[in-house]
Amino acid sequence: MQFGMPTLIENRTLEQNVKLCESLGLNFIELNMNFPECGLVQLEQTDYLMRLAEEAGIYYTVHLDENLNIADFNELVKDAYLETVRRSIAAARRLLPLRDRFGDPSQPLILNMHMNHGIHITLPDRKVQMYERDFDIYMRAFASFRDKCEAWTGGRDVKIAVENTDGFRDYEKKAIDLLLESPVFGLTWDIGHSKATHEKDVPFIIKRSERLCHFHIHDGTETPPRDHLALGDGEIDLIERLRLAEKLNARCVLETKTVEALKRSAMWLSEKGPAAPVQVKTKTF
Repeated sequence: MQFGMPTLIENRTLEQNVKLCESLGLNFIELNMNFPECGLVQLEQTDYLMRLAEEAGIYYTVHLDENLNIADFNELVKDAYLETVRRSIAAARRLLPLRDRFGDPSQPLILNMHMNHGIHITLPDRKVQMYERDFDIYMRAFASFRDKCEAWTGGRDVKIAVENTDGFRDYEKKAIDLLLESPVFGLTWDIGHSKATHEKDVPFIIKRSERLCHFHIHDGTETPPRDHLALGDGEIDLIERLRLAEKLNARCVLETKTVEALKRSAMWLSEKGPAAPVQVKTKTF
């Protein structure tokens, strides 16, 4: 199995993240484009990214900007987000040799994506989601996005995986199914988000489990709702989730938010994981 780490806020530079990834024996870093050190311009510095990764023996996946909104009603804004995705895919394609050398070439390189709920209008008796009201416009935007991404990826080596966060809206589920009509889209199961939202997205995800290609692995609880805990600190049946990921040949990001929680999660994997895949080193930074 292939295990990686997120971009951590305690590490101010990409170099620090790379050193930590190497020290824990992990396979890859998910570059979070919300961090200035992993923004679009930085992501496009692929020669530099490759040099760092080659020295450490790792590769990268990408977490697209969480503000990404490819259905924004403002065409200028929407076009900026679409151009961001196009250029991010182009950069990811240039980073494919790292996956081939240090990862599993049978697994597509993932760009992880959140669904943007859009705004809502509060009426005296209810809240109205604008994307639900203007559903036809919303769906046309996603159909166009799907077709563009098929052209931009140029094959199946790069895939965009849609992640669950705080519960998919009904209109989002329909948009996701539209995206999944294309082989260049898949699903990310964030098992901590899922637990903290009382597993509301599980039926939707399991029904489409053959499209799962990426997991965000962290522990969590339902009451009180908590996620991004170190492995073993919550209520999730982690072994069951990891075995599913292994069966589906999906990557797993140990998506904790602190260095300490990441180290404890890697240790948990090395001691209790289904195949004890991670060997934790003693070097610290």
